[in-house]
Amino acid sequence: MGSNLHAETQQWVFDTYGRDHAALCSTVIRYRTKGALRDVGKALGLPEDLIGTLSSQVWAWSEEGVEKRHVEELNLNLADRRLRLALDLARQLHGTPRHLSQHPGGFVLTHDRLDDLVPIEPAAMADRQVIEWDKDDIDALKFMKVDVLALGMLTCMKRGLDMLAAHKGIALDLASIPAEDPRTYAMIRKADTLGTFQIESRAQMSMLPRLKPRTYYDLVVQVAIVRPGPIQGDMVHPYLRRREGREPVHYPKPELEKVLGKTLGVPLFQEQAMRVAIECAGFTPGEADMLRKSMATFKFTGGVSKFKEKLVAGMVANGYEAEFAEQTFRQLEGFGSYGFPESHAASFALIAYASAWLKCWHPDVFCAALLNSQPMGFYAPAQIVRDARDHGVEVRPVCANASRWDCTLEPTGDERQFAVRLGLRMVKGLANAHAAAIITARARLPFKSIEDLWRRARVPVAALAQIAEADGFRPSLRLARREALWAIRVLRDEPLPLFAAAADKHADETPEPAIALRPMATGGDVVEDYRHVGLSLRDHPVSFLRQDLQRRGIVTCQAAMDARDGRWLEAAGIVLVRQRPGSAKGVMFITLEDESGIANLVVWPKVFERFRRTILSAGMIAVRGRIQREGEVVHLVAQRLTDLSADLAGVGKRDQPFPLPHGRGDEFHHGSPTPDPRDLPPKGMRTRDIYIPDLHIDTIKVKTRDFR
Repeated sequence: MGSNLHAETQQWVFDTYGRDHAALCSTVIRYRTKGALRDVGKALGLPEDLIGTLSSQVWAWSEEGVEKRHVEELNLNLADRRLRLALDLARQLHGTPRHLSQHPGGFVLTHDRLDDLVPIEPAAMADRQVIEWDKDDIDALKFMKVDVLALGMLTCMKRGLDMLAAHKGIALDLASIPAEDPRTYAMIRKADTLGTFQIESRAQMSMLPRLKPRTYYDLVVQVAIVRPGPIQGDMVHPYLRRREGREPVHYPKPELEKVLGKTLGVPLFQEQAMRVAIECAGFTPGEADMLRKSMATFKFTGGVSKFKEKLVAGMVANGYEAEFAEQTFRQLEGFGSYGFPESHAASFALIAYASAWLKCWHPDVFCAALLNSQPMGFYAPAQIVRDARDHGVEVRPVCANASRWDCTLEPTGDERQFAVRLGLRMVKGLANAHAAAIITARARLPFKSIEDLWRRARVPVAALAQIAEADGFRPSLRLARREALWAIRVLRDEPLPLFAAAADKHADETPEPAIALRPMATGGDVVEDYRHVGLSLRDHPVSFLRQDLQRRGIVTCQAAMDARDGRWLEAAGIVLVRQRPGSAKGVMFITLEDESGIANLVVWPKVFERFRRTILSAGMIAVRGRIQREGEVVHLVAQRLTDLSADLAGVGKRDQPFPLPHGRGDEFHHGSPTPDPRDLPPKGMRTRDIYIPDLHIDTIKVKTRDFR
């Protein structure tokens, strides 16, 4: 279901089964390195800036904590007892329970009274309740649990299809979207999938040009193959070689072909692992289900390993060679790090195809729907808008007289193509209620001035300032950011009663004298756009540095990705995503962006340790390395990294860091893409690098999207 129906469905469960028979499970939140360091540091009275500096040296999922060499790089004194104690205690706290949270949708339903079995407590939301046990406790006790979960992309697709019907007269749903569309698959094969469901991550984009999906079932495989299970079970490369005809497909016995025929002899799904155990090793259905349960986890537990002797012995007894049986078990053992069911992959592939079709044929609708569904996916609004403009979509700025709360579609000269008008939801800090008052007040007549808006909408002056800082008065009232803020300074939320009536009577008789303010530099406007909207429709921040970068021999990201295999070069860009998958053995993947496009970096563990501080704290990086090209997949293998954050800060002629946009894909800031970060309010555009908090108006913070 879509996320908009999630709360409604959960409430229906409570209303139907009653408070005595239904409750949500809990989730035990455990300390990770950063959180342990912050809490211990506060308890021991360490300064906030010191805690921030220390945590900036730690990867989100690091288990070793801040090491001695990291402290020395920061010129801190380890002889200080409090500092040493804080680091030791933070390391000990890693993995211990911190607090009890609420499961996003795991319901326990009982026939008899639930409070006879487990303590119940009220949830934060009214008319909701939770039990004190988590899902693992429930499973051990054999309670019935029903998951009522939601997918943000279903909400996005619902909004997109509604806009498609309203503006273009095309009535479709997920079931009636044209199937097997060649143009859509051509776009997918080029990895032009930013914003789509499941196939937008760095790993998926790298796999798409290699797997080359042409049919729906190819997408099912694509969704399932980029998972820890198939990767650690060494199933990816054999499947690709067999798909490309570089390796023969061999089935020792006919029953194995019946089970693995669709995936070229490579087990990719949990159901296939169960059938291999039943058909080839003589497992009973019950034993095969136990095997499935041991695979159905995101955490490596080693649970699959206990089936080794029975599986290998059973396959050998049924006529398979011992070496082949061992190889099959090694592949199934990889599922212990998370194997994907075919049924899930099929449903996810359907949504992935539908979102790709909408992006391919109606990029204007897709962009608006995606922005209205944030926070969701790997990428921040800045990258979504950039991608839409690359696909020919006109994007119009926030406007006090034209924007609604959501992003909307507006007519252009081409009746087949609409422009996307950014909504008031993009203005950071603006309340929905204040936006609604503004929209209602202008229904009959557009606003003629800021004072006119203030009097008719009766919103706080602070709300007007937020719109002004987002440059929302420029499109219709022709007031630049500084001019609008100047006009707002004379307004007061609560005029003195003695003068209130007179002010209303003579409002139009005493106009404010015109003041000529010095216009902001273009770079300053870009900085403010990022700070208050999270994106800019003006020039890209790196474009202001291009001449200086060219003098230093630094090429654009697009030039780097177009270079021949093996060429050494240096490229630079703002940091969008840092990803360090557990299956990559310490290798980090970084995505940079400049005005020409993006560049994909590979950072080996030794290089990461050498340039750790730059990688984890820089908003803009220059990378010297060698181009590695395999077909259409191109990477820049990093050898040396340089921090260019100071150069980026100079874009707005300020000393503060640039507020870069960070999507949820940046693991350094968000950690793994688990449900917890998705429940947080949307963050601004900062690179996912840690900066000491600075509330100066000219500061731009860019959040990179770090993934595990």
